[in-house]
Amino acid sequence: MNPLVSRTVLATLLMAASGIAPAQSTADAPTTWATTWTASPQPLWAGDFVLPTNVPYNLWNQTVRQTARVSIGGRRVRVLLSNEYGTQPLRIGAARIAGSASAGRIVAASDRPLTFGGKISVTIPPGAPMLSDPVDLDVPALGDVAVSLYLPEPTPPATFHWDARQTTYVGAGDQTAASAIKAETTLSTRVFLSAIQVQAAPSTRSVVALGDSITDGNMSTVDHNRRWPDFLARRLAGQDVAVLNAGISGARLLQDKMGSNALARFERDVLSQPGLAAAVVFIGINDIGWNGTAFAPSDPAARAEDLIAGYRQLIARAHTRGVRIVGATLTPFEGALQDTPMRGYYGADKERVRQAVNAWIRDSGEFDAVLDFDKVTRDPSHPARFLAAYDSGDHLHPGDAGYQAMAESIDLGALLGDEPAVAASADYAH
Repeated sequence: MNPLVSRTVLATLLMAASGIAPAQSTADAPTTWATTWTASPQPLWAGDFVLPTNVPYNLWNQTVRQTARVSIGGRRVRVLLSNEYGTQPLRIGAARIAGSASAGRIVAASDRPLTFGGKISVTIPPGAPMLSDPVDLDVPALGDVAVSLYLPEPTPPATFHWDARQTTYVGAGDQTAASAIKAETTLSTRVFLSAIQVQAAPSTRSVVALGDSITDGNMSTVDHNRRWPDFLARRLAGQDVAVLNAGISGARLLQDKMGSNALARFERDVLSQPGLAAAVVFIGINDIGWNGTAFAPSDPAARAEDLIAGYRQLIARAHTRGVRIVGATLTPFEGALQDTPMRGYYGADKERVRQAVNAWIRDSGEFDAVLDFDKVTRDPSHPARFLAAYDSGDHLHPGDAGYQAMAESIDLGALLGDEPAVAASADYAH
């Protein structure tokens, strides 16, 4: 018998006799699949809408390389693609994942092919998602990965995410394995890429932020990951808590257009996530502001009671699933978009609705906890407006500093329910 084997067997027998179990190897340690990154799918809208889709009519014999920053890490990874809004089968000729360098480049040594049922190509039926096979890839927490998709046939980007805040690179032919993609063009959108999962410890939990453009990170610096959920992910790094961004720019609580309404997508984007510990609901300002503008010229004025009824539905559905649900107050918007074709977004009557909604979020006790983003970002001397240091300049969206202040104001114990809430300090506004 091999001496090394003999010593191993003897050691195992001695530990068994003494009642001590041998240590489990890392490879055999229990794990679970956890989502580490998401981009909520949206359908393309009609060409008569005020905002362009910013995607080509077709992608054909082209590679699309998209970068994503994960929240938690793991040693195995898989990717979720979506053809949710497609009306025809989606053909993926090849797909790969790798560590991302920058400007469309990858870390070559980390490059891995993605397969689907063992095959390198896949056809995704209309309306369906498709999960890749797992691949061995050591993805660190807060690491950047690149997913490359080759589209061999004429492919309308029917399922996309409009406001990526990340550059997408598009090049001719199958460049999925190229260390540096030769890009013909770039996009400010995502196409077909819906989620990234990693194999993680069973104790892993997730927080999902359900929101609109202020959660999607509009007006934050492109390619720098400065949305407020990004800053929150940094605070929670190393604690086995994934932070998932379910923001859609232009999204509304009760109505469709730039994505399905929050009540419709709550199951897909929030409740279906594994290990869900808390949902943050931070949506409603577009319901208030859109009517009477080029966004929705014929919509009736929003009523606070209608938004509150919508929030109550989300609360009831979360509690039915045993999920903690946290409400965030709506941030200031006086002067919003006044120098754009969307003028009229703000008005005194609309401000009264925002104040009524915020009062209910703060005082009703119906959410399990409250994040007072209004208090964090408002100008104390003019509470209907953003504090200048936090204003991106359009008076609706924070800039990078505002997003960071929002994330840093969050009481993690109140968010996760791990300890009693600590009152947010008024100093956060300074």
